[in-house]
Order: sequence, then structure tokens, then C-alpha cells
Amino acid sequence: MVATRALRGGMSSAVHRLLVASAAGQTSVVLRRHVRPEVLAAEPGLPDREAATLRYLEGVDLPTPRLLGLDRTGEEAGVPALLMSHLGGRVDWWPEDEARWLRRLAAVLPAIHAVRVPGPGLLPDFAPYRQAHDDPPPWAERPAVWERALEIAGGPTPDLPRVLVHRDFHPGNVLWRRGAVSGVVDWQVTSVGPGDVDVGHCRVNLLTRSSEAAARFTAHWEELTGSTYHPWADVVTVVGFLDDLHEVPGSDRNRTEELLARAVAELG
Repeated sequence: MVATRALRGGMSSAVHRLLVASAAGQTSVVLRRHVRPEVLAAEPGLPDREAATLRYLEGVDLPTPRLLGLDRTGEEAGVPALLMSHLGGRVDWWPEDEARWLRRLAAVLPAIHAVRVPGPGLLPDFAPYRQAHDDPPPWAERPAVWERALEIAGGPTPDLPRVLVHRDFHPGNVLWRRGAVSGVVDWQVTSVGPGDVDVGHCRVNLLTRSSEAAARFTAHWEELTGSTYHPWADVVTVVGFLDDLHEVPGSDRNRTEELLARAVAELG
């Protein structure tokens, strides 16, 4: 190995870019190490799920990493780990041309959702993230909205088309080069379910920019797909962040509560 550099993100694991030398020259690869035992205790199949997903996506016309190796038990890396090819580009949360960026970000999802759904057993069905908290966050100004949201999230999934769902789609997992998407990374929680949950996950993350950015992103997706976004996806996404919202409210908490209130009102 010639050099190593930590990559941005990686909240559930340690992700490094490695520059390795061989007889053919120097090559960049990416190593994901599952260094947080509590994450693997909650979802012990993460390394295998990402490895299976990357293998499945090898023949698909999507810019995804290629699986190079899986250390399921941590015998080689000390902890469970995956070695993947490196994709060029960078994460861009604050582009100069937001309108173009949102259009191209939204255009990634139809390509993901068009991938043929794998057969039974490869990937799990979508399910809301389990949370330790089942009550409104302490800063909530409309606790009744949160209580109704918890009921909705615990109820049945709407009858929506089942597609391949990235499950963690947001600007931090999309790479860009010269204004174009060059890669989609972090496939460790991929599942099968309604594509709207990918839209919802990105919408909630876009609140960091503004509510308007989230709305424009959704409008682009609806225009591209001819679909109407289902507000249920806002509810299960926000409820899936409840533990973090309890502990770290953040500066965009009012936007989050407003988005949730609109979704609950639409659902009745």
C-alpha cells in the first residue's frame, strides 16, 4: 500500500481510499471496515448485503463500485470489511447551479428503480428503521402530529410498485464530476420496496438546504417518472430518524416538523 485517506461520510463504518501498487501500476480502491460493533449487532448482515448487492449490480448500467473482496469475519482486516473499486468524482452538497444539480440528482432514482428486482432471498423487503424512542422529540411544537406519524409508520405499507431501493439515497452518497453524476455509493442497506422511500430519504436530507430544494427535487422525480409522490414515505423517513432527532435536534428541526405535518395532514 502506497497511501491511505479517510473518505467523507461513513457514519456507520470507517471508509478509506487506499492507493496500492502492483506490477501493473498504482490503483485506488476503497475499504469499508465495520468498526462500530453496535451497528453490526443491530444489523449483522450488513457486509453480506452490500457484497450481494454489488455483485448483483455488476451487469447493470449504473455507476456503482465493483466488489473486490469480502472479509466477513474480520480475519484479514480485524473487523468485517469490504474492498471495492474506487469511483472518480466527489460529493457535492452545495453546488453552484442548484437547479441543474437537483434535476440530475432526481434523474438517478429512475435508473436505480428500473433495475430488475432480484429473486427471493438476496435482499430483504423494506422495513422502517427500528428506533429506541416511540414518542415525539422533546422540542416538538406539535406532538399530536408525531404521535399520528408513529401510528402511520407502524401500520401497513401502501400498495405501491416494488422496486430495488437504495435505502440511503441522498447527496452524500452521490459522486459528481464536471456537473454530472459519476457514481452512486453505499449500498449496504439496499432492499426491495416502494421507490418513494428513496425519494423521501433524499427529501428529508435536502432540508439541510431548504424546504424548497426538497420540493423541487420531488417535482423533478414526478416529472421524470409520471408518478405522484406518496406522503407516507415522508412519515416513515422522519420516524426512522427519531432517535437522532431526540438526541441532536439540529437547526432544520422546524423544517422537519413542517414536512411531517403536511404529510400527516395529506394522509388523514
